[in-house]
Amino acid sequence: MFRQFRKDVIKSLQKFDVDERFVRESEHADLACTIAFKLAKEMKKKPQEVAEEIVSQLSIESDYIGSVEVVNGYVNFFASYEFLEDTINYILDSDEEYGSLALGGEVLIEHTSANPDGPLHIGHIRNSIIGDTLARIFRKAGVNVTTHYYVNDMGRQVALTVLGIEKFGLDKTEKPDHAVAKAYIAINRYIEEHPEEKDEIEAKVEELMKKYEEGDEETAKLFRDAVSRALEGAKETLENLNIVHDEYVWESEFIRNGYVDRIISMLDEKGLIQKDGAWTIDLSELGYKKNVVIRRENGTTLYVTRDLAYHLWKNENFERFINVLGADHKLIGSQLSDILKLIGLKPPEIVFFEFVSLPEGSMSTRKGKFISADELIDRVYREAYEIIKDRGFDEKEKRDVAKAVAIGALRYDFIRVAPEKPITFDWKKALDFERQTASYIQYSHARACSILRKAVSEGMPDLEFVGELCTPLERKLVMLLSKFSSVIERVVKELRPNVFAEYVMDVATTFNDFYTQHPVLKAEAEYRMHRLAIVDACRIVLRNGLEVLGIEPLERM
Repeated sequence: MFRQFRKDVIKSLQKFDVDERFVRESEHADLACTIAFKLAKEMKKKPQEVAEEIVSQLSIESDYIGSVEVVNGYVNFFASYEFLEDTINYILDSDEEYGSLALGGEVLIEHTSANPDGPLHIGHIRNSIIGDTLARIFRKAGVNVTTHYYVNDMGRQVALTVLGIEKFGLDKTEKPDHAVAKAYIAINRYIEEHPEEKDEIEAKVEELMKKYEEGDEETAKLFRDAVSRALEGAKETLENLNIVHDEYVWESEFIRNGYVDRIISMLDEKGLIQKDGAWTIDLSELGYKKNVVIRRENGTTLYVTRDLAYHLWKNENFERFINVLGADHKLIGSQLSDILKLIGLKPPEIVFFEFVSLPEGSMSTRKGKFISADELIDRVYREAYEIIKDRGFDEKEKRDVAKAVAIGALRYDFIRVAPEKPITFDWKKALDFERQTASYIQYSHARACSILRKAVSEGMPDLEFVGELCTPLERKLVMLLSKFSSVIERVVKELRPNVFAEYVMDVATTFNDFYTQHPVLKAEAEYRMHRLAIVDACRIVLRNGLEVLGIEPLERM
């Protein structure tokens, strides 16, 4: 609805060549136009004078524009009562579809893609939650979305894991990714404790990597078995976070299907490869200090080579492709993008995120010093259960609510912060029902459901929202509800899912202010049906918003 209001405002200003750049949301109006400041410089007049001239020449044909005023050079637009009424009615009629768009197109979102040498840890799941939330937002926008987990099955870590499993075996009683981690940690510890064998082990690693790339069947079976076990456990962890990938794409596939040979040929044809033992690309003219190695002296390729091949495939199969990567991948991400541009291919859109820490400190999978995502999920679940255990639920309900609250706490706390900012996850704060957390939003939704249940038990009237009855706070709330699809569209453009998380929180906060300050069930009949319509609209927006965030919208808490 708000998108239509914005279009109507821009249309009313069309004779002044106004576009999106000059119309913005404001604390002092529903929309403010800044074109007068630009024109004032050209006309050598005061912005206030120009703005008043603009208003005198406006051609308003929209029923959604209620009033216009000029303040200090800004042309301020306010929505009409009809807009407010149509917004509430549209939300109630659309219900589950509210907030959806039909932007069309297709996008590939690659996220998580953790090395298969152990379980996912808290850093990995920030990647997963960002990627999955983006996918949900794109789907809500009507875009055809495919999600990929890019499996690094050719790296040194996997070769070491294979050796670790061969030497120390696997604990079949453990979750498979944790068992794989034990073998990986054990082989690394063994190397540290037996430095005299380090060169021999490194030679075995190199031999395994070479054989796997060359397609040796026995070696391939060892690699596939180790990686598949790690992925089996990772999939279970991700499903517990309400995350499912459409496809798991193995790095080695691009050796087997010819894309690595194709990308090397393309680079060679452009004269970009320097062949002096190892094959390298000189990017010094672009400011890089070291050459990018794409092929070792022994003929094996590197991660960046296969990644280039993967992105050749992406170029051929998708209009738009997005990678979610940790901040430690900025260099390789920049190199990848610049090399793709040099051979005329589109680079990925990359969302870089900073790392997550716990008060306990830093982590290292190699040394066995990490907090797995499974441990974190279990810990937050247990704390959530303690919080709700004395409420009037049966045992199954307690477990279900605790799980929904715990997963909501993790997902929201990891997405509410802009990707480029680091996070220290504090479960106590994340589970605080009084703070701005997922549980606060879930509780707001449950409160709306409770109000409506009571209204039904008391004889629910026909809901009728009346714009003229709106208090300033009610008007503010309805305007906020109208912006759902506008925020969805913004995230699709900017790739900042935290913006949507902030929006849903704003709705919850404003709804609770409304509920605190305005009687609903005890209001006089006319106001009662009007305010119940607002409550129902808030319920729909909160539910739809939580679902887009991958969080269960609880009806009872």
